[in-house]
Amino acid sequence: MIQNPPHNFPKSTEFYRKLDTDIAAIYFYKGVVVVEAHEGVTLSFTTGFTILLHGLRITGFSPFIYIANRVNSYSVSPTDYKYLNKINPLKGIAIVSDSESARNNAELEKNFCTKPLEIFENMEDAHEWAIGLLDEQNYFI
Repeated sequence: MIQNPPHNFPKSTEFYRKLDTDIAAIYFYKGVVVVEAHEGVTLSFTTGFTILLHGLRITGFSPFIYIANRVNSYSVSPTDYKYLNKINPLKGIAIVSDSESARNNAELEKNFCTKPLEIFENMEDAHEWAIGLLDEQNYFI
């Protein structure tokens, strides 16, 4: 198990575990799941279904925010947001990238998502938004 996750979240943020798959590295924190897809993959409901099942087992179906930390270049199927919209424990999505073109793509993705979706340039702001959203909606324990 990884002792110090690579994200600069506050020390009070409880880290559970890291899951490595063929398409992404997934980090599980209390209330937050960070996904870092590998270079060149296509992230879709089909390719990510197994990850979703593992994730729901790890989170125990507790409310969470998905943070897509787009450190690599990969493809996303925006029409697959229709499936993410139906996942009840998923309360919001944050997309993080320092690339203007990636942020522009994320703006287009917003059109397919009915859950709160925000775009950030850094992980710290995304985490702060995520925790605030969970707290605001009384999902945080």
